[in-house]
Amino acid sequence: MSDMQENAPRRIVIFDTTLRDGEQSPGASMNLAEKMEVAQALVDLGVDVIEAGFPIASPGDFEAVRQIARSIRGSVICGLARCRDADIDRAWEAVQDAPQSRIHVFLATSAIHREFKLKMDKEEIIRRAVAGVQRAAGYCPDVEFSPEDAVRTESDFLCRVVEAAIDAGATTVNIPDTVGYATPAHMNQVIRTLRERVPNIDRAVISVHCHNDLGMAVANSLTAVEAGAGQIECTINGLGERAGNCSLEEVVMALRTRNDFYHAGTRVVTNRLVPTSRLVANITGIHVQRNKAIVGQNAFAHEAGIHQDGMLKERTTYEIMRPEDVGFVKTDLVLGKHSGRAALADRARALGYHLTPQQLGDVFQEFKTLADKKKEIYDGDLAALVDQQIHAVAEQWTLHSYQVTSGTGRVPEVTLVLRRGEEQFSTKTSCGDGPIDAIFLAMEQLTGISVACKDFRVHSVTVGKDAQGEVMVQVEFEGHLYRGRGVSTDSIEASAKAFLNAINRIVARTNGGPAPAAPSAEDS
Repeated sequence: MSDMQENAPRRIVIFDTTLRDGEQSPGASMNLAEKMEVAQALVDLGVDVIEAGFPIASPGDFEAVRQIARSIRGSVICGLARCRDADIDRAWEAVQDAPQSRIHVFLATSAIHREFKLKMDKEEIIRRAVAGVQRAAGYCPDVEFSPEDAVRTESDFLCRVVEAAIDAGATTVNIPDTVGYATPAHMNQVIRTLRERVPNIDRAVISVHCHNDLGMAVANSLTAVEAGAGQIECTINGLGERAGNCSLEEVVMALRTRNDFYHAGTRVVTNRLVPTSRLVANITGIHVQRNKAIVGQNAFAHEAGIHQDGMLKERTTYEIMRPEDVGFVKTDLVLGKHSGRAALADRARALGYHLTPQQLGDVFQEFKTLADKKKEIYDGDLAALVDQQIHAVAEQWTLHSYQVTSGTGRVPEVTLVLRRGEEQFSTKTSCGDGPIDAIFLAMEQLTGISVACKDFRVHSVTVGKDAQGEVMVQVEFEGHLYRGRGVSTDSIEASAKAFLNAINRIVARTNGGPAPAAPSAEDS
């Protein structure tokens, strides 16, 4: 249900930057298919503006933004650009095919950025900002301008820059807390100062983009709304550089739950929050903590006896939101070995997935195989199967079979067989300090790709002794991080699949040539 069904007097624009700022989280990069899936999920969620990427950063980023602009309908598609002609031209080239497009230009304004990064004085900053906005406005009527590090910028100068940007054609002025430095009182004062001292402020929407370095991104965004901001920039699960960004699900539900206080709402379809959170977590490999507000596994769990007693008597004694309002389902047990394709498709849609007929067929085959191993199939099992199918990379290498013998005080012995096309490769070796390490080393030997393992995590997808194990790995190869994911009722097999998935990502990238160095969104 959209918040606006509650007749809030003021609608807050939700600007999602998961595909741009969120993707800058280490290890969270997505391929084109994954970005398209997330973009469609954001439209289904009811996001107003999707910042699809930073087009000049790389050919891959440009192509992703262009494909999203050409294919996704229902939200404004935005591309980021520095106040440089080449950036702005490239951004417009990427977003021009969208029915609703926006160019977002930025330039740092704080004293520390002027002195140490830009080497520019105040007048040059204003000239560059005006020129950038004017060039963007020549392409597109919807232009956003961000004075980077705004909350650490002198008030007088910030007001001058904002006024000049609006005069040049900016329709949204975004006030970034680039390093997460602000407090709620500080942010409130910044927004109020702009409203009081910038004479043309009524010609633009005030936006905020808060980072979470001090854990106050959501609080700072909400206090900006109190002060008059009309747009909040945020990400699914709070993804982003360093400690992340303002969490979309938290700020949206705060506005909805405390509508009596904020007198503002959004058009977000809140029962899509959990499915979208799950989708982004599975694609990026960055899972939310169990006690994460709104979408965490424990967000609506009540273990203390006094809480359970109160819940049984009256839910609102300990719950200020209903689980179903954010997308948690009342029952998790969904399917069994006799369930058909239609039931599988219906449940996948309920979990937020858009499956093509081919994908549905592939998932159904994997579902039947799993159903022979497990008596009961849960939502988590189904989500794992779907993610494994629709977010798979092209498999240059596939796992045919493995056998490993290991024990206390002995070097593991592993026999591994991989396929590459029609060819089959096998090795039998003694190596490693455990069965999983042995398989990893054997895979490096067969594929000829040697990596450094930076992260290895395994967790149960659902419950019970027959639960599937999900393994996430992150490896480094030639200075780049790659993630891999594998799922199986056999945790060693899941580990092997995850490592091989990472290797296939390396092969897919390196076959296209080395990735060009990408400019940071903080460079200008």
